[in-house]
Amino acid sequence: MRRYLADHRDAAGALVDRYQQRLFNVALRMLHDVQDAEDVTQTVFLNAFRQLRTYDPKYRFFSWIYRMTVNESLNALKRRKPMVPLEDDLDLRAPDAAADRVTEAEDRVGRALMSLKPDDRAVVVLRHFVAFSYQEIADVLGIPVRTVKSRLFTARERLRLALAEGVR
Repeated sequence: MRRYLADHRDAAGALVDRYQQRLFNVALRMLHDVQDAEDVTQTVFLNAFRQLRTYDPKYRFFSWIYRMTVNESLNALKRRKPMVPLEDDLDLRAPDAAADRVTEAEDRVGRALMSLKPDDRAVVVLRHFVAFSYQEIADVLGIPVRTVKSRLFTARERLRLALAEGVR
């Protein structure tokens, strides 16, 4: 990132290589759609490179770009129109993992996760799929740590109930 800011444009590829899969996974967990997650990931990188001069190096780049990913995912959810799936099985696989089958448990968790409100889903994804600390989640979402803890508690309970009920 420092190299890119110092006008070494070849460093852009290294930034993409380092963060692309992680950002894609966050977007995928938020959106539950491979194409939408790819679009969000691409948009985040375009916006990040356009806005890189506004990045404050005293903060972690990781948190800054993840915040962009969560915000763009939430925006994509707001833009989304209701649609009827053509298939009963939802595919949570990344494009490069097409040969692997999503297990039944992963599918159930994915459906339960999608039953949560986007704000609740964001804290669960950042805590359990990205392994952020409470403080990092607070920084990414722009909310107090107490709110993160409260939202996470509520989201986990809703997730537990959704899994117990067998979300369809």
